[in-house]
Amino acid sequence: MPTDYFAVLGLEKDASTSDIKKAYRKLARDYHPDVNSSPEAQERFGEVSRAYEVLTDPEKRRIVDLGGDPYDTNGGSRGGGAGGFGAAGFGGFSDIMDAFFGGSGATRQPKSRVRPGADALLPVELTLEETAFGVTKEFAVETAILCDTCQGEGTSEGTSISECGTCGGRGEIQAVQRTLLGQMMVTRECHACRGTGVIIPSPCAKCAGDGRVRARRTVSARIPAGVEDGMRIRLASQGEVGPGGGPAGDLYIEVHEQAHDIFTREGEDLHCRVTLPMTSAALGTTLELTNLDESNESIEIKAGTQSGDKLTVREKGVPRLRSSTRGDLIVHLEVRTPTKLDAEQTRLLTELAAARGEEGEASTKANPAGGLFSRMRDAFHGR
Repeated sequence: MPTDYFAVLGLEKDASTSDIKKAYRKLARDYHPDVNSSPEAQERFGEVSRAYEVLTDPEKRRIVDLGGDPYDTNGGSRGGGAGGFGAAGFGGFSDIMDAFFGGSGATRQPKSRVRPGADALLPVELTLEETAFGVTKEFAVETAILCDTCQGEGTSEGTSISECGTCGGRGEIQAVQRTLLGQMMVTRECHACRGTGVIIPSPCAKCAGDGRVRARRTVSARIPAGVEDGMRIRLASQGEVGPGGGPAGDLYIEVHEQAHDIFTREGEDLHCRVTLPMTSAALGTTLELTNLDESNESIEIKAGTQSGDKLTVREKGVPRLRSSTRGDLIVHLEVRTPTKLDAEQTRLLTELAAARGEEGEASTKANPAGGLFSRMRDAFHGR
């Protein structure tokens, strides 16, 4: 009868390759000759190893799935025997590594000594006018740049890169390490070439073999209209040049908006504060205002304007980022009460107060709309 290789590993016939590897790792830890030296364990380990080898080989598993056995009844193809790892049996060290640790014992490719560079960040101070309406500016930045002596090769003139003699160009070395399962071959990165497989016998004197040097340079950047404080602008391939002269990373310009003497900004809206004489607020006037973009705005102040009133001028604020529209200009009004009056001014204001019936003490009555104190009083009395 054909051997039931799935039953040997305790699996169903529809088990996946991942299930097979998991089952084998569990059983191998129990019956490996370095862990269990009994004859029964060695025989069991041979059966488990053979089942794993058969079921992970696509051609042999196809035979099993068809009801056959990839080995003849005389065992001529069985190979290694109990605990053995012959060429026709288990497959060698790479299969052991794959079964026990889920990876492959195959040699990795050496790391490239030419690697991409890192991104760089440059904080810059910009005026409100520059962030609002955009500007093209030059900035000084210090980053790693390509070495102009060796052009990124890292070698001195007339020399070249050589294969690492320690690892033979593989970028890794193997060593025997003792474990609970006995001696095991482990792979480590080569310390001589740092995993690249090559060395530089005569490094460039300017960059010491790195292929890049640090230098201060100037970059030009277009700041788009409408950027806000804290935003970052990306300049592709303007960052750090990579080791070995690798491609440069990106440069990010981080915007820091300076405070303005007159205007403040909230998103796309501009705000400013204007102080009006008492007479202008009472009689009304026309306010001439120079906007942030140097345009002149004529703003009508209506008679009876109160301190704290706001006037909105549409589409006169900051341009919206990547848009042709703008926010609003919002003017906050404060009415200035005179503090020093001469005799004539006092007489005129007294006559005005008498004419308006406003002489004497100020009223404590709540206004018709109900002010703060009246609302507090009503709440207290339960009204």
